[in-house]
Amino acid sequence: MCTTCGCSPADHNHTHDHVHEHEHDHKHGHSHDHDHDHKHDHKHDHNHDHKHDHKHDHPAKRTTISIEEDILGKNNRLAGFNRALFKDKGIFVLNLVSSPGSGKTTLLERTLRDLSQKLRFAVIEGDQQTDNDARRIAATGVPVRQINTGAGCHLDAHMIMHGTDGFDLDNLDLLMIENVGNLVCPAAFDLGEHHKVAVLSVTEGEDKPLKYPQMFHNSTVMLLNKTDLLPHLDFDVEKCKEYARRVSPDIIIFEVSAKSGEGMEAWYQWLTAGTRN
Repeated sequence: MCTTCGCSPADHNHTHDHVHEHEHDHKHGHSHDHDHDHKHDHKHDHNHDHKHDHKHDHPAKRTTISIEEDILGKNNRLAGFNRALFKDKGIFVLNLVSSPGSGKTTLLERTLRDLSQKLRFAVIEGDQQTDNDARRIAATGVPVRQINTGAGCHLDAHMIMHGTDGFDLDNLDLLMIENVGNLVCPAAFDLGEHHKVAVLSVTEGEDKPLKYPQMFHNSTVMLLNKTDLLPHLDFDVEKCKEYARRVSPDIIIFEVSAKSGEGMEAWYQWLTAGTRN
């Protein structure tokens, strides 16, 4: 059992389903390894000698930690491979993370429709089941790859390594990875991305950064999404931003609405600047 994500090593197996709008002949090769002290004071007229020899072993705990370290160690090595590949190809890579229902896919769709004439995109979609989101992305005309994790609760570097097969990496500016909806496990797994981007919907509550600090601490950007719903909600935007900065003082925050387009231009400017660095 992996304490990082709550899944067993078997859950790190995965299948790949593909939804492509475009065919590419590009291929790239790579290799990988896929004591207690007891004192008794007795007020009696006789003496008692107590000897306690207690040995506490925690083999299960040590085994769990060992498995976790092994999984993360292998993942980080593969993430390093991915990062080197992306750097060599000049691709800006973002890992979009959030809870389910935050609006990641809708936000991604709008971003692609608005910027795909200026930037060359590809998308990796991560879900436990279905290719619903990949089909939505394919409708924008952008190459997309679906990864179904089955019982797994996050994407990992090995999945991303194979997920890039079929993309023309020599002709990409930006790879967007939409991770499995989960604010816990994806925080621990480096995919080789440049930045994690946390998407938080105003329908979720302003205290999410405090409840899930590792995710927001590890994210460069927070997209506060669905701001068009604010008139109908009891949501304190400034308090939410304060909480986010409490766990990550340098986090960049964009208030956006993927539905209305409000605030999206600032997000687009940040994206575009990232492809130039």
